[in-house]
Amino acid sequence: MVHNETLILGIGNTLLSDEGAGIHALNQIQSSYPDLSSVEFLDGGTLSFTLASWIEDCKNLIVLDAAELNQPAGTVRMFEGLEMDHFLGTSKHSAHEVGLLDLMDIARITEHLPQHRALIAIQPQKMDWGMQPTVPVQAALELAAQKAYQLICQWQRVEESTESDSCSPESSSIKVLN
Repeated sequence: MVHNETLILGIGNTLLSDEGAGIHALNQIQSSYPDLSSVEFLDGGTLSFTLASWIEDCKNLIVLDAAELNQPAGTVRMFEGLEMDHFLGTSKHSAHEVGLLDLMDIARITEHLPQHRALIAIQPQKMDWGMQPTVPVQAALELAAQKAYQLICQWQRVEESTESDSCSPESSSIKVLN
Protein backbone atom coordinates (compact mmCIF):
# COMPACT_ATOMS: atom_id res chain seq x y z
CA MET A 1 0.00 0.00 0.00
CA VAL A 2 1.32 3.46 -0.92
CA HIS A 3 1.53 5.84 2.03
CA ASN A 4 3.26 8.79 0.34
CA GLU A 5 2.32 10.25 -3.01
CA THR A 6 5.76 11.85 -3.45
CA LEU A 7 8.92 11.47 -1.40
CA ILE A 8 11.69 14.04 -1.80
CA LEU A 9 14.85 12.46 -0.42
CA GLY A 10 17.87 14.66 0.21
CA ILE A 11 21.12 12.84 0.81
CA GLY A 12 24.53 14.09 1.86
CA ASN A 13 26.73 15.19 4.70
CA THR A 14 26.35 18.88 5.54
CA LEU A 15 29.67 18.85 7.41
CA LEU A 16 31.51 18.42 4.10
CA SER A 17 30.52 21.59 2.18
CA ASP A 18 29.20 20.57 -1.29
CA GLU A 19 28.82 16.91 -0.27
CA GLY A 20 25.70 18.14 1.56
CA ALA A 21 24.14 19.62 -1.61
CA GLY A 22 21.22 17.16 -1.47
CA ILE A 23 20.27 18.23 2.06
CA HIS A 24 20.70 21.92 1.22
CA ALA A 25 18.50 21.44 -1.89
CA LEU A 26 15.89 19.64 0.23
CA ASN A 27 15.81 22.61 2.61
CA GLN A 28 15.55 25.01 -0.35
CA ILE A 29 12.51 23.16 -1.73
CA GLN A 30 10.91 23.08 1.72
CA SER A 31 11.32 26.84 2.12
CA SER A 32 10.45 27.77 -1.49
CA TYR A 33 7.37 25.49 -1.72
CA PRO A 34 6.18 24.95 1.87
CA ASP A 35 2.63 23.96 0.95
CA LEU A 36 3.13 21.25 -1.64
CA SER A 37 0.33 18.72 -1.48
CA SER A 38 0.98 15.00 -0.90
CA VAL A 39 4.73 15.46 -0.46
CA GLU A 40 7.03 14.08 2.24
CA PHE A 41 10.46 15.68 2.71
CA LEU A 42 13.10 13.35 4.10
CA ASP A 43 16.65 14.18 5.17
CA GLY A 44 18.30 10.84 4.48
CA GLY A 45 21.76 11.87 5.65
CA THR A 46 24.38 9.61 4.11
CA LEU A 47 21.91 6.77 3.45
CA SER A 48 21.12 3.58 5.24
CA PHE A 49 18.95 0.58 4.57
CA THR A 50 16.30 2.06 6.90
CA LEU A 51 15.33 4.25 3.93
CA ALA A 52 14.15 1.21 1.94
CA SER A 53 10.69 1.28 3.51
CA TRP A 54 10.32 4.99 2.70
CA ILE A 55 11.20 4.36 -0.94
CA GLU A 56 8.91 1.33 -1.15
CA ASP A 57 6.00 3.31 0.30
CA CYS A 58 5.97 6.14 -2.23
CA LYS A 59 4.55 6.39 -5.71
CA ASN A 60 6.93 9.15 -6.79
CA LEU A 61 10.55 9.60 -5.68
CA ILE A 62 12.88 12.56 -6.15
CA VAL A 63 16.44 12.10 -4.88
CA LEU A 64 18.68 15.14 -4.42
CA ASP A 65 22.44 14.60 -4.23
CA ALA A 66 25.86 15.92 -5.15
CA ALA A 67 27.24 13.92 -8.07
CA GLU A 68 30.17 13.93 -10.44
CA LEU A 69 28.71 15.18 -13.71
CA ASN A 70 32.02 16.21 -15.29
CA GLN A 71 30.57 19.71 -15.61
CA PRO A 72 31.36 23.09 -14.00
CA ALA A 73 30.61 23.35 -10.28
CA GLY A 74 26.96 24.15 -9.65
CA THR A 75 25.66 22.39 -12.77
CA VAL A 76 22.27 20.80 -12.11
CA ARG A 77 21.19 17.76 -14.08
CA MET A 78 18.07 15.65 -13.77
CA PHE A 79 17.93 11.92 -14.52
CA GLU A 80 14.40 10.51 -14.71
CA GLY A 81 13.14 6.92 -14.76
CA LEU A 82 15.34 4.56 -16.73
CA GLU A 83 17.88 7.35 -17.24
CA MET A 84 18.26 7.50 -13.43
CA ASP A 85 18.67 3.74 -13.25
CA HIS A 86 21.34 3.86 -15.98
CA PHE A 87 23.20 6.76 -14.33
CA LEU A 88 23.31 4.92 -11.01
CA GLY A 89 24.31 1.63 -12.60
CA THR A 90 27.09 2.68 -14.97
CA SER A 91 29.91 4.17 -12.90
CA LYS A 92 30.52 5.83 -9.56
CA HIS A 93 29.25 9.42 -9.69
CA SER A 94 28.28 10.04 -6.07
CA ALA A 95 29.61 9.19 -2.63
CA HIS A 96 26.17 7.69 -1.93
CA GLU A 97 25.60 6.01 -5.23
CA VAL A 98 26.29 2.46 -4.08
CA GLY A 99 23.84 2.87 -1.20
CA LEU A 100 21.23 4.51 -3.42
CA LEU A 101 21.65 1.83 -6.09
CA ASP A 102 21.22 -0.83 -3.37
CA LEU A 103 18.06 0.86 -2.10
CA MET A 104 16.61 1.03 -5.60
CA ASP A 105 17.49 -2.65 -6.12
CA ILE A 106 15.67 -3.56 -2.89
CA ALA A 107 12.59 -1.71 -4.14
CA ARG A 108 12.88 -3.43 -7.53
CA ILE A 109 13.27 -6.91 -6.01
CA THR A 110 10.29 -6.42 -3.70
CA GLU A 111 8.29 -5.03 -6.64
CA HIS A 112 7.90 -1.64 -4.92
CA LEU A 113 9.98 0.51 -7.25
CA PRO A 114 8.38 3.97 -7.32
CA GLN A 115 6.21 4.51 -10.39
CA HIS A 116 8.01 7.78 -11.12
CA ARG A 117 11.57 8.42 -9.95
CA ALA A 118 14.24 10.99 -10.60
CA LEU A 119 17.66 12.02 -9.40
CA ILE A 120 18.45 15.72 -9.34
CA ALA A 121 22.23 15.94 -9.18
CA ILE A 122 24.42 18.96 -8.45
CA GLN A 123 28.06 19.09 -9.49
CA PRO A 124 30.16 19.85 -6.39
CA GLN A 125 33.18 22.14 -6.34
CA LYS A 126 34.76 20.79 -3.16
CA MET A 127 33.92 18.13 -0.62
CA ASP A 128 35.99 19.13 2.36
CA TRP A 129 35.19 20.28 5.90
CA GLY A 130 32.73 23.15 5.86
CA MET A 131 29.16 23.78 6.95
CA GLN A 132 28.11 25.76 3.87
CA PRO A 133 28.14 24.84 0.19
CA THR A 134 30.49 26.72 -2.12
CA VAL A 135 29.16 29.74 -4.02
CA PRO A 136 28.41 27.83 -7.28
CA VAL A 137 26.56 25.06 -5.45
CA GLN A 138 24.66 27.56 -3.28
CA ALA A 139 23.58 29.34 -6.48
CA ALA A 140 22.36 26.02 -7.95
CA LEU A 141 20.00 25.16 -5.09
CA GLU A 142 17.10 27.27 -6.40
CA LEU A 143 17.34 25.62 -9.83
CA ALA A 144 17.33 22.18 -8.20
CA ALA A 145 14.24 23.22 -6.19
CA GLN A 146 12.49 24.46 -9.35
CA LYS A 147 13.24 21.21 -11.18
CA ALA A 148 11.80 19.19 -8.29
CA TYR A 149 8.68 21.36 -8.17
CA GLN A 150 8.17 21.04 -11.93
CA LEU A 151 8.49 17.25 -11.69
CA ILE A 152 5.98 17.07 -8.86
CA CYS A 153 3.48 19.14 -10.85
CA GLN A 154 4.08 17.06 -13.97
CA TRP A 155 3.61 13.78 -12.12
CA GLN A 156 0.52 15.02 -10.29
CA ARG A 157 -1.05 16.20 -13.56
CA VAL A 158 -0.47 12.77 -15.06
CA GLU A 159 -2.06 11.10 -12.01
CA GLU A 160 -4.96 13.51 -11.67
CA SER A 161 -5.49 14.73 -15.23
CA THR A 162 -9.24 15.13 -14.73
CA GLU A 163 -8.97 17.19 -11.53
CA SER A 164 -8.10 20.85 -11.03
CA ASP A 165 -4.54 22.11 -10.56
CA SER A 166 -2.94 19.47 -8.39
CA CYS A 167 0.00 21.62 -7.31
CA SER A 168 -2.23 23.69 -5.10
CA PRO A 169 -1.17 24.04 -1.44
CA GLU A 170 -2.44 21.48 1.02
CA SER A 171 0.10 19.92 3.35
CA SER A 172 3.65 18.72 3.53
CA SER A 173 5.98 17.64 6.25
CA ILE A 174 9.69 17.15 6.78
CA LYS A 175 11.37 14.22 8.49
CA VAL A 176 15.01 13.88 9.49
CA LEU A 177 16.78 10.53 9.79
CA ASN A 178 20.18 10.37 11.43
